[in-house]
Parts: sequence; structure tokens; C-alpha cells
Amino acid sequence: MAAKELESGFIIANEGQLFTSLHIITKGTVKAKFSGGELLLKKGDVIGLCDVAFDSNFFTYVVDTPVSLVSFPCKSTAQLKELLRTNKEIAGMMYNSMVNQVLLILTQYARAKDNCSKIYSQSLEFYDKYMSICAKNNIIARSLPQFDSFTELNLDEDINEWMLGYYASFREFPADLKSCFYDFPAYVTGFLNKTSIDIHSTFSVIEAMNDYYGEKMSIFMQENGIDMFDLYTALLFRLKPSSPDADLLKKLIDQIIEIIKAHPVLSTDTVYERVSAYRTKMQTMVGAPEQSQDEALDPKAAKELSNSLDVILEYGGIDDEKANNFRLLITKYKKLSDKTSTEDDARSLRLALSKAFYEIYADVFRMSLQEYKPPTIIKMFLNFGYVDEELAGAENANYIYNLAGSFNGDKEHGIYTSYEWLKSIYNLEKDPSRNEFDMDYLAKLHELKVQGKITADDEVRLAKDPDERLNFELENMFPMVNKVTFGRLSIFCPVFSEHNIIKPLSSCLVSPDAIAETINRIKSVDYGAFYRETLYTNEAAGIPKETVAVEVMPDIILTPNIGTRAVMWQEIEGRKRTTPARFVISIFHQEELITSFTRLVGEFRWELCKRIQGARWNDVTDKSLTSEYFDYVQFYRKNNDLSQEAKEKIKTSLVKAKNSFKEMFVRDYITWVIYEGSGSPRLNKIARGIMCTYCPFSYELRKKMAANPLFKEMFDHFDVKLAQKLHHLDNVIQKLNSSGVSVPEEIITHRRFIEGK
Repeated sequence: MAAKELESGFIIANEGQLFTSLHIITKGTVKAKFSGGELLLKKGDVIGLCDVAFDSNFFTYVVDTPVSLVSFPCKSTAQLKELLRTNKEIAGMMYNSMVNQVLLILTQYARAKDNCSKIYSQSLEFYDKYMSICAKNNIIARSLPQFDSFTELNLDEDINEWMLGYYASFREFPADLKSCFYDFPAYVTGFLNKTSIDIHSTFSVIEAMNDYYGEKMSIFMQENGIDMFDLYTALLFRLKPSSPDADLLKKLIDQIIEIIKAHPVLSTDTVYERVSAYRTKMQTMVGAPEQSQDEALDPKAAKELSNSLDVILEYGGIDDEKANNFRLLITKYKKLSDKTSTEDDARSLRLALSKAFYEIYADVFRMSLQEYKPPTIIKMFLNFGYVDEELAGAENANYIYNLAGSFNGDKEHGIYTSYEWLKSIYNLEKDPSRNEFDMDYLAKLHELKVQGKITADDEVRLAKDPDERLNFELENMFPMVNKVTFGRLSIFCPVFSEHNIIKPLSSCLVSPDAIAETINRIKSVDYGAFYRETLYTNEAAGIPKETVAVEVMPDIILTPNIGTRAVMWQEIEGRKRTTPARFVISIFHQEELITSFTRLVGEFRWELCKRIQGARWNDVTDKSLTSEYFDYVQFYRKNNDLSQEAKEKIKTSLVKAKNSFKEMFVRDYITWVIYEGSGSPRLNKIARGIMCTYCPFSYELRKKMAANPLFKEMFDHFDVKLAQKLHHLDNVIQKLNSSGVSVPEEIITHRRFIEGK
């Protein structure tokens, strides 16, 4: 068979592509890339051997240096066996190449396991040193969320210990003995198939170790800045370069930089930007005179900050008994050596302080309603939970003071600070949110009437009573979401405290611009995220009834805390399906916004579909996002379209999701938007098909990715359904044009939605 000449960069086969051929390399090199790494195949190696036991390629094969290939069709075990029977030389090449490739994979396995062990011990060592330096300098150490569940590598499934020695021994066999093997095509076929299966099982383990390694490497540096690099640099700048421990810190920071550069899990640009910013700041600070923390404030502001608690209590008109109790609780809290302690005394103090805080908060907010613009200290309290300069830290107090006077939400686009949201409830612009039992304000009033606790007249009056509406929000939704968005429920306290800060406040402030940018990024992939169908009638235009999609953006409420979680509190207001959802997130959010908001949208899509479908939300005879996904997960073991490897991954995913189908969907949705939307396929065929049907890519993204074989079939199927919808709508539009009637904007918008434009 004639050899093919291919240039560098040519893709011989893609991951997931149907396995049809084997290719012998007679010149040049080829990179075999997989999710856990890559192999370099050279002259004499055979491309595709690792996948002979399976229907599709696991690797993506890319020409490294110009190659010559001799190809052989291989669509079945019988075809492979026949090829080996008729050509002993090829049998030898395949045998030796398979031994070479499996040993390369096993070497990567050993290296990955060693890396996992090293990163675990390095992480603990650096964290212990950080804690030690903080304790030595009487500084409250910050914690990293990653250490909440920090454990050594523990694989659910590992390869057999004997595999490396077993396959290494094949290289030691005498040439005449190996030559005898080639005379038995059934043996060689079996060896190739068994080794292919072993390679795939090793792939899964390497992938798990790489996930572990990447997760632990993020302790040193990650995109959101909550990492060891930030702990060390922030500590150095707090101590000042001239302090006794500065030289030690600088050496340790240099070691962290070397670890990050030697084992990159972030883009080079991100690492360069963070390291450059650190070195620039170091140069600026060396020799700079010490500055007062109050230097950026005028005397009046400095005085207010130093007397913040008294200003807040006096403004709220708090009676002496309640005010003195709150002062006492704040004092005790400030004196706690470990504010995150789970001991009974610390836990009881946090509970008492939380209860007192919300009582003071309600009084201060009601007083603020009497003013057009509350004082800055009051806005700091209402929007950020700030009460005391010492608790917050002088630098943080200064930052919030300079921010509070001008920081606002964007009501036009549904973004509210806590102060603005509660004011909207009071002014009857928004209805109170549901309580933790999923009951809204009107439903609660109706229940009270049914129980005979209020009359029908009371029910009507209270529905519009500003104070009662405000009380419902303050007593139900507000304290609950403030706690949940904080993230660590067992140690929550609503008072702003420096010990909760694990990255600079300026880098985790959730501004309206940051929210808009994040949501637009999600919509650039899932363009229909916030659209929902409703009935449209227009008798004047001759449209008796037409289903159209309308976009209803969510209300986003910023809670007054430093947190790590975002909450999809409710998918609609009341019972009307075209009302905004309610998303809640900390005003200082210390995780990546894109991941947090993508999770919110995934939860919203699931809950809205359940709301619309009602009792039939999981009935697959009534096709919907939830019913098809429920059916897919419930019966994945019997699904012949899923490989055994895919089924194992679903099983693992279910365990991680604690057997919650909703949580599993949300995780798949995050993968769909963040990874698949950027051209990095990670879902299996069934999950991808459901996403493509109910959360389709925008027109531009579909067009861009249409050439990818993993998407082409689904896009073709999607386009058929899309064409049917467009045909119906075009008939409606043509009928209107023929009648000389202007096409309503709702119909035009709906057509753009169907196209994904």
C-alpha cells in the first residue's frame, strides 16, 4: 500500500472519531494527545493501536514533524486478525509498538502519581510556614477554602501493581522468542486488545490524578486569586519589606513562583501578570515611608470610622439595653482568638451576635427610609455588614468607606444592593421573596386567613402594607441568603470581619459591570438562557394565538458579606411565568464569577422547567429538559449508546453529586457553557445531545463549531427542527405582509430567538 505524506499540524484523527484504520509511521513523528497528556510516536510506531478494543479513538493524532504513513483498514477484530495472519512483519511492528506505547502511558502514570504526592506535601509545608509566621507576628491568619477538604490522593480505582513490570518484561524477551509470537495471529490480536483495555483503564486513573493535581496546584495560584501566592504576598506587604521575617517571606514566595512555573496549570499570561504585579509593588514599597492607614481620609471620616459602632447605634435610635448588649457581643467577638472555632462558646456567641445584628439592621434600615441619602457609615453597615474598624481592619475599613458613598446597583438591569432591594420591597416596587419553605408573602397571608388568624379584609390590607412586606423579607429571605451566600454555614456571623477576607476586596467586589459582563459571556454560548415561552394574541393583527419566547432577565441581589456561594433563590415571582428569577450573591464574592453565575443559570433552567412541567417534570413521554435528563441518568446502565467508560464516569459523577439529578445536570451545564462552548468537548454523546436540544449554542457558535464531528450530527438534527419552526413563523409573517399588517415586534423577536441571533 502506498505511503501518504503529511505535513506538520495535520490532524490524522480526532478524539471521539469512529475508529476505522491503523497507520504505520515510516518517517517523522506524531503526537497522540489525550486529556491527561500526550505521547510522541516515532518511526515504526502504529497509530490507533491504543484504541483497537473500542469503537472510537481516545486520542487526537496530530503530525509533529512531516510524516510518511502506511494505512490499513481495521474496523473489526476479525479484520485485525486477518491483517496479522497475512503479514508477520506487520504483526511484529504492531506488537513492539504496542509495548512501547503502553510503557509510555505507564511512565506517565508513575510520574502523575509522584506529582500528586509531592504537591500534597508541598502544600502542607507552605501552609504550615505561613501559619507559623502569622502567629509569630500576632497576625490573624487567613484560611484557604481548598484546605477545608484537603486530603492525600485516594483513588476509587487504581491500576494493578504488576502492570508496569508485566509490560516492561516484554522488552526483555529474546528476539527469537518474540518472533515466535508473530506466527500466532490470535495471540497477537488478543495481546493488542487486552493491552488496549489496560491502556484505557490507565487513562481513567491518570485523568483522576491530573484532576487531583490541578486542584491541589490551584492552592498555589489560581484565576480568582484565592491562593498561597496571595497569602504570602499579602503577608509580606502587611509586615513591610523591612520587617525581620521579610527576607524569609521573599524566599518562600520565590519558591512558590518556581513551583507554579515548573508545573503550570494556569496560562502563562496569568502567571506573568500576577508575578509582575508583585515585583512592581515590591519595587514601589522598598524605601517608601510608612503611611498612616487613615491618610486617605479626611479628619471627619477618620473620626467616624474610629467610632463606627456608636454612629450606627445612635443613627438607628437603638435603646440603651439593646445597644449595650450589641456592644458587649462585638467586644467578645473581637477578643476571640479563633473566630472560626466550632467550640460551644464561640458558636453560641456567633448565634447571639447574629440575632442582635439583624435586629439592629432592621431598626437602622427603617430609619434610613426617612432620608434621601443615608450617611456613608450607615451605607457601609447596610450594604457591607460593616460595624467596627478594628474588626474590619483599618485598610479594609478605608476601602469600604471610599467605596460606600458611590457604590450602587443598577435597578434598570435588575441589580440591587441590599439597601436598594429592601427599599424596593418597602416601596411596593417588588414583592417579598419566598421564605425557606418556598411560600411567598401572599400565600402566607392566605394561610393565616384560612387558619382564622386574620380576616379577609386584613389579608387585602396587609398585602399592600409596606411595613409588613418589609418585615417578611427581613425575617425570612434576608438572614437566610446572607448566611448561605457566605458559604461556611457552621461559622457564619453577619458582621464584617477581616478574618473572612482571603483575597483583596477590590478584586472580589461584585460590580454591576462585572455581572453584566459575566451574564453576557454565558448568553454568548447559551443564548436562550433567560427566554421562556408565553402565549401572544393580537386580534388587530389577526393573530388569535401564537406561542412566542420572551426574555426575562433575573433580579440579582448583593448580600452584605464576604462569601463564596451564589444562590438561585426563586425561578419566578408568584405564579406568573414571565416574572424575573431571583439570584443572590455576596457583594464581595471570593470565587470565580463565571463559574458561580453559570451554576446559577443551570439551577434556574432546571427549576423553571420543573415549574412549567409541573407533576410531569420527569415524565419522558412529555419531552422536556428535566424529563429527558432524568431518563438519561436513571437508565444510563441500559443505554447502548454509552460506552462502558462513559457509564463509569456517570456513576462517579452521581456519587460526587450525592445522587442528585439536579446537581449532576448543573455540573454538566457548567461543562457545556465553559468548556464545550469554547470548543473543548467533555460531555458524553447523550448529555451533549440534551444540552444541544434545550440549551443550544447561539447561531454564530453553531456556525463556528459545525465542522467538529462531535457536534455535526446534533447540529444537523437541531437545524431540521429549527427549519420547521421557522417555516411556521415565516407563514405567519407572510400572511401578515399579504394583509398589509405590520409584523408585531413580538413576532420579529421570536424569530430572532429561534435562529439564535
